[in-house]
Amino acid sequence: MLVFLSIPIVNVLTIVVLSQGKCGLSKGVARYLMAMAMADLLVVVFDLVLRQIPIVFWKAFIFLMNIPVCNIHAVLRYTANDCSVWFTVMFTFDRFVAIRYQNLKAKYCTERTAAVVLWTVAALSCLKNIFWYFLLSGHYQFNNVPWFCHGRDGVLFSVAWTVVESCSFLLTPVIPFVVILLLNALTIRHVVVASRSRRRLRNHSNGDSSKDPEMQSRRKSLILLLVVSANFIVLWVLLVVHTVWIRSYFFRLSYLMYVSLPPSTMRELGYMLQLLSCCTNTALYALTQKKFREQMREVLKSPFSHLVRQANGKLSPPIKRSVVVRTMLQSA
Repeated sequence: MLVFLSIPIVNVLTIVVLSQGKCGLSKGVARYLMAMAMADLLVVVFDLVLRQIPIVFWKAFIFLMNIPVCNIHAVLRYTANDCSVWFTVMFTFDRFVAIRYQNLKAKYCTERTAAVVLWTVAALSCLKNIFWYFLLSGHYQFNNVPWFCHGRDGVLFSVAWTVVESCSFLLTPVIPFVVILLLNALTIRHVVVASRSRRRLRNHSNGDSSKDPEMQSRRKSLILLLVVSANFIVLWVLLVVHTVWIRSYFFRLSYLMYVSLPPSTMRELGYMLQLLSCCTNTALYALTQKKFREQMREVLKSPFSHLVRQANGKLSPPIKRSVVVRTMLQSA
């Protein structure tokens, strides 16, 4: 239970630190990172707490079998999951534009553009997942399976279910997975080529090896980008492989490729790592961003310093009175 409580606290701490705007990040980047932290927090609430606790303590939550809420829960869970993934994609694209296309940076990499992009992604994610409300029933099945709601009668083997499930699988996480890998590869290639060119140019112009402020800024942006992207790729890769594996089996490719069903432990480990990706960004920011560490310490110390100030305020009047009494006695 302490694990369930500590994971949301970590995401809330990230949101509080980023909302203060003192981490040395641009407003657009801070908005992307804050939106990612909020989406991760919703994933933890809808997918870890509200889904897993009834499975673990199913006897205490058996009354949910008679309450039609699972399809609403499914829509919220898949929407939060899509937002978490696609916010990462949009952040990767924003940093790609900022690093590679300097002429578009001033127009695209702004706080207003970030807000429009994030709200658009959230609205499209909600519209995409509204189909689950009509395909799934409102009742839970108390076992740890991908479709944690009972399907409606005659839907599981229908064309509508196949289309929605296939589109959902392609949009999250296959396409984001490929897009992030491609954008990161192009960004790294551009930074390496530009760094070599600027180094040769500076050596020919002034003959020194002083630091280049422009390349230093690009390297910091690249480090933050790779930290966020690598966290997503590493922790999602097992679930992607499992999903592709099981789809290839059920699409009758097993007869051509001699593919067997993947082990259930692979699915469980994939889900665990996918949920872990929603609470690791705080540690990664703290490891790579010096100002984030400083602000996080300030946030953690602020409640205690407030208590200390209150305690000093309560103790100060008696101290002042004793000083006044001592002064009067000395003067007498």
